[in-house]
Amino acid sequence: MKIGVDIRVLMDNYYSGVSMFTFNLLDSLLKKDKLNTYRFFCNSFRKKNIELCKENTVQTFYPNKLFNYLLQKNFSWPKIDKILGGSDLVYLPHINFASISSNVKKVITIHDLSFIRYPEFFSDRKNFWHKAVNIKKKINDFDKIIAVSNNTKNDLIELLGVENEKIEVVYPGLPLNFSVDNNFSVDTLSLKYNINKPYVLYLGTIEPRKNIVGLIKAYNLLRGAGFDLLLILVGSWGWKTAAIKKEWQRSKYKDDIRFIGYISENEKPLFYSNAQVFVYPSFYEGFGFPPLEAMYFSVPVISSNTSSLPEVLSDSALFVNPDKPENLFEAMKMVLSDDLLRIRLKEKSKKRISFFSWEKTATEYQKIFEKVYDKKK
Repeated sequence: MKIGVDIRVLMDNYYSGVSMFTFNLLDSLLKKDKLNTYRFFCNSFRKKNIELCKENTVQTFYPNKLFNYLLQKNFSWPKIDKILGGSDLVYLPHINFASISSNVKKVITIHDLSFIRYPEFFSDRKNFWHKAVNIKKKINDFDKIIAVSNNTKNDLIELLGVENEKIEVVYPGLPLNFSVDNNFSVDTLSLKYNINKPYVLYLGTIEPRKNIVGLIKAYNLLRGAGFDLLLILVGSWGWKTAAIKKEWQRSKYKDDIRFIGYISENEKPLFYSNAQVFVYPSFYEGFGFPPLEAMYFSVPVISSNTSSLPEVLSDSALFVNPDKPENLFEAMKMVLSDDLLRIRLKEKSKKRISFFSWEKTATEYQKIFEKVYDKKK
């Protein structure tokens, strides 16, 4: 079977949840699947090299707005499968404008429907893009929809009216062998990032959906209770950040609240392994990689009790109401004060992370591709 894959999400300069998912899934599929052939499509006005699959990649060079809004949306041209020289099945790892021939099987992964649940968390530009894609109409064009969690599956049924039988739930994997760069040490935290005392860690995009304002409020309460720790926030700045910056600036502990920015994958182990506790008070997640990554490094995790997070993390984290910063404060105080609780969370974390692997995920995806294609015969 000839499988075409839309890898436009891998054109991002900085990888986050969806792009990291796509990279790891394709890396695992290419290593495991020796029965099918894969070709990859991307578009960028400037030439870009993607090391993962550059030998089998076809790139077009249209300006993105022209390609998406005019050619793909309005003219349904060019067909992605045709660009790739013909495909039996085309897979989209994320929602995007994509024109595909009617006789070609189509599979898509849906990560979350936060833009429908919480449009107020997104910029006007992002909301315009989501409306332009018109996912409610487009989703019916696909032969199979893969949801990254049961929470996302339930949202697909409730919000978009997708039939239960059309959806498969496949959890993403988690690398169980993070590469550690020996050039990064504890001294790096001090010298490069000016982190010179114990810290609470958050990792993710800095945006309203992640509840950074609530996190800062909870941190203020923690400091007021006598806990002398930094709050380290790792991740790129997103949209609608004015309220976050305002809450940061008015904190009496603002000098100890550090926005680090985007870091490389090789630096992640350094930040995780030296944290006292990892906090993830997000209002909504389709899956949520960072808490699992923190668990890999035996860091106690506190998470919000919403959306997919209780499903993914199970009993290996403490859960709090994201609307109540005082709940997050109490949970942090408990974890930092109770050694037995920390030990219990670490033990449960080891069991939980073993449940997720990219090899298992790739196996499930290959089965789905083959099952969808077999129905064509």
